[in-house]
Amino acid sequence: RATVLNRLDPPAQPRFFTEKEQHTATALFDQLLYQRQEPRIPVMRMVDARLADHKTDGWHYETMPTDDQAWRDSLAGLDGDSAERYGHPFAECSWDEQKELLQSIQDLDSEKWHGMTASQVWSLWTRYGCTAFYAHPLAWNEIGFDGPAYPRGYKNIGVDRLEGFEVRDARPGDDPLRTHDREAQR
Repeated sequence: RATVLNRLDPPAQPRFFTEKEQHTATALFDQLLYQRQEPRIPVMRMVDARLADHKTDGWHYETMPTDDQAWRDSLAGLDGDSAERYGHPFAECSWDEQKELLQSIQDLDSEKWHGMTASQVWSLWTRYGCTAFYAHPLAWNEIGFDGPAYPRGYKNIGVDRLEGFEVRDARPGDDPLRTHDREAQR
């Protein structure tokens, strides 16, 4: 319970990102995770805490710098491209300008972007962003996760073994009424 409740509190003041990087990273995560209004999950702060504590995935692409350096380089590249294209930092761009710039980076795919493979930069951003976002209880409803099983625990352990409160995923071609009837009969 304490772990879940602690996730609702905003992480401490940023310790890894500079102030400029904080603004850029916040705008980046808002775009990637489509957070256009409050309440926003504090993804930048969660990623900042992770990087400050050196809690990486334990690997990085051989052709990329370590995650901490890749974050610094990619955020600087984002601001540089934004200044060149729009005349101001990424965080000050309109929503559509940010979207257009990010799409141009994603479209590069296996080409180089600021000395790094664009698809690998994209992977870095989305790995960290999604990990932080879906670790936060406010995002759990979006994916149908009711939260950790404790204190009750899981009783039906195993592949395809559902708990009493779960229902099977719909599959293409399923008739929703029949699927519901089968679940009710179980």
